[in-house]
Amino acid sequence: MPAPKNASQKSDNGLTMEDLAKLAGVSTITVSRALRGSDLVTEKTREKIQKLAAEQGYRLNISARNLRMRRSYSVAVVVEMAPVKARPMSDPYPLELLGGITQELTTAGYSVVLTSKHLLDTAPVQGADGVILLGQGSHGEAVKALDGIRLPLVVWGAPDGDTTHVTVGSDNRKGGQSAAERFLELGRRKLVFLGDVDHAEVQERCAGLIDHMAGRATVHIIRPKAFTFEAGFDSVSSLLKKKGAAFDGLLAASDHLAMGAIRALTEAGLRVPDAISVIGYDDTPSAASFVPPLTSVHQYLRDGGVLLAKKMLALIDGQSVHSETLPTTLIVRQT
Repeated sequence: MPAPKNASQKSDNGLTMEDLAKLAGVSTITVSRALRGSDLVTEKTREKIQKLAAEQGYRLNISARNLRMRRSYSVAVVVEMAPVKARPMSDPYPLELLGGITQELTTAGYSVVLTSKHLLDTAPVQGADGVILLGQGSHGEAVKALDGIRLPLVVWGAPDGDTTHVTVGSDNRKGGQSAAERFLELGRRKLVFLGDVDHAEVQERCAGLIDHMAGRATVHIIRPKAFTFEAGFDSVSSLLKKKGAAFDGLLAASDHLAMGAIRALTEAGLRVPDAISVIGYDDTPSAASFVPPLTSVHQYLRDGGVLLAKKMLALIDGQSVHSETLPTTLIVRQT
């Protein structure tokens, strides 16, 4: 049975949103935004309308509004990474992305449903108006898991040429290039790339490093299956035990990997950066406080989160949306 035309605008006492708009001397959309606490309405106007609504006994009927609009006014945010003790969800990735997403969606009146790729068949995800995926996974497995969900989809990651969804991500190839430029400035010619290149973003970082070197240096790839301090330590410790494994520069796919690598180098009696220069990726807060302070490629994750949400809102509204890439910046410190 279809919902009444004004179901989303009528309060329990019969007062409609249009009535409230006339009393306040503003438009109906302004009343709607004010009652949802949207920043699109000035604080003074919000307070005025909310006070008037309270005096008139008006209460926004969210459920009826959603039924009429055939929307849930919710977006599912699926985090691809599996949180482990060595890489918690409280790290800047994905927390900064989530902060930007939540800021933008809640301002627009949407709620955020946070979940993992293992819970895609649950009601909150299936009933959402769209899905934002944070991370493509190894060989794009996380994206493939969402192929049949039939909802607007925006993915944080590397461009993949798939026209069925929109991608937002950092210019990882440029990030690798900036690390290569730094190594060349320092005279480093025997390099190691530390990261799992089965992940599209990591592959781009590695490709940027190798392509920019263009035969001016050798690059040996080490592929840990995690992005943690422990994985970096173990990988570099194993490398150092091999004969002929001399290198003078290392680019890691994450700051945690870089820090683990530095610990392994230090324990082996190799000074950083005197003997070996190390560059991390993400420019996490711990990079600046690490000893020695870690040179790292900065990603604008919060801006990325805002952009993911804006593109999702546009898709929900039926607008044409395109993939987009954000810049990266090499932050030079002491490694």
